[in-house]
This record gives sequence, structure tokens and C-alpha cells, in this order.
Amino acid sequence: MTEPSRLPGPSWLFWTLLISPVPVFVVSMMLGTYGASPPEVVAAVWARLTGQGQDISVVVMDIRLPRVVASLLVGGAVATAGAVLQGVLRNPLVDPFVLGLSSGGAFGAALSIAVLPWLPVQVSAFAFALAALGLSYGMARVRGAVPIVNLVLSGVITSAVFTALLSIVEITAHERSLQAIVLWTMGSFNGVTWAALQHAWWPIVLGCGVLIALRWRLNVLAMGDDEARSAGLPVERYKAVFIVGAALVSACAVALCGVVALLGLIVPHMVRMVIGPDHRILVPASAALGASLLALVDDVARSAFGFEIPVSIITTLIGAPFFWLLLRSTKAGRWQ
Repeated sequence: MTEPSRLPGPSWLFWTLLISPVPVFVVSMMLGTYGASPPEVVAAVWARLTGQGQDISVVVMDIRLPRVVASLLVGGAVATAGAVLQGVLRNPLVDPFVLGLSSGGAFGAALSIAVLPWLPVQVSAFAFALAALGLSYGMARVRGAVPIVNLVLSGVITSAVFTALLSIVEITAHERSLQAIVLWTMGSFNGVTWAALQHAWWPIVLGCGVLIALRWRLNVLAMGDDEARSAGLPVERYKAVFIVGAALVSACAVALCGVVALLGLIVPHMVRMVIGPDHRILVPASAALGASLLALVDDVARSAFGFEIPVSIITTLIGAPFFWLLLRSTKAGRWQ
């Protein structure tokens, strides 16, 4: 079975979405509490390359650049995972956190903040996000197969369990720890450093690369298990690859910045409604649009007000009504 070579749909719109993170990156590097013009950004890069000490070099290269890179990575990862899971599970209401990843990651972060301060927050969040994935997948597996309904219901149960555990930690935490936990569960790129990115960028890039490389097989899986088997596709193997891959990149995203609400749900729908449901163009376009949108949201979060706003608040306030408008203006069933 070979991959079809032709990309259907409006190619100009596809390529526009695909290159959108580049101008967004340039704009994001100039925005912030300490604004920087393009010459100043270039001067900061040059100062770092030549070893000259400048205050703006520290701001641009050590504070702003890792934050912008992190927002692009997380946005692309969450949107890619959302598009993949919606295709594999054949459910338009699925997002990357349907398997309990967000609740598991939030509990891990809360545990590190309030109970085990010696344990890095990112490590604890990633470990418990993976634990949530293992629990959901283990409960759903029946006689060597993982039925879709079982997996979704297992994710709901896992999410409820870790939410209850998170509530226990919040009740027993001190006031300062409780505030940090609440802010983390709302998602924020404040404090993202090169050290945190060093451990997160490569699994996100590798995982998204694998998902994008295998994206055309989602078209076969979306036809149903029986049709996919008749086409010669090993259904359970590819379902496991897509689900585990999407969960891993989502877990890395959660560990890096906390929970980002709605992005993984609405971005694939936005792309699908504009350029169609073919996963060959849907998955990479979703990755690019997700990266651009989250970077822009973070720009607003850190520069629009005198204080920083968690990104999940903005994604929810903007995403919910925008998604409703898209639904009103699009024919029902277009997602399939």
C-alpha cells in the first residue's frame, strides 16, 4: 500500500497555513512587556553570537525566545494530537486530553508543588500524564483489542480519578502552593527556560513527525475497522501507534506549560471546515495553525495587560464563540 501523492483541496490556503508560524514567530519576538523593534531583535541575536553583554540580549534570547518557541511547539503538538485522535476515534468531540492526560498531568504538577518540592514539576506532570494514559489504555483493552467506546469511557473514568486526587492535594495545600497549582492548571508559558525546552522539544518534534508521516493512513482508519482490514491495514497496530503517539506529545505539552483548553478540539475543526477532511492535508495544516494560534494567544497574555493572563482563559473566551460561529456557517457532517 503506497501513499497517494496528490494533495487535494485549495493548495494556496494549505501552504498559507503551513508557513503561518514563520511570520507569527517574527511578530512574537517583538512583543512583550519590554517591546523590541526588528533592529533591536537583530542586535540582541548579534550580541549573543559575539558574546557582548547587553540587557536586551538577555530579555530577547533567554526570556522571550524560549517562551515563543515553547508556545509554537505546544500549539502544534496539541493541535496535531487533536486532529489525529478525532480521526482514529471517529469522534468530533475528542481532544488530546480525552484519555485523562490533563488530569493526570495536573495531579502530578500539584503533587510536586505542594508535597514533593524536590521533584521537578515538568517531570512529575509528564510521569503522571503517562500513568493516566497507561491506565486508560489498560482498562479499555479487551482480548487484544481496544474498542473506541471502551477507550473513551476509560478516559472519562481516569480523568475523574485524577481530578479527585488533585482536589485532595488542593484541599491540603498551603495558600501559596494552592495559588501556584491553580495557575499551572490554567496553562502558562511564564518561566519557560532553555533547560525545560531541552527535555521537551525533541519528543514533541519526533512524535509529531511520526504522526504527520503516517497521516494518510487515518483516511483508511476513518472508514471503519472492517473496511480498513479489508484494505490490508493492520488496524490495531496503527490505532495503538496513533493513540500512543498523540498521547505522548500531549503529555510533553502538559508537562511544559500546563493545560491548554479547547485548542486541540477547535483547531482541527477550523482546518477541516476550511480545507476539508482529508488527513493528508488536515494534520500538517492543523499543526501549523495550532502553533500560530497559541503563539498569538501567548502574545496577548503577556503584553495586552499590565499582568499576565493564563493562556487557557484566552483560548476558551476566544475559541468557544468562534467555534460556535464556524458551526453555524458550516454544513453539518463536514468533519467526516
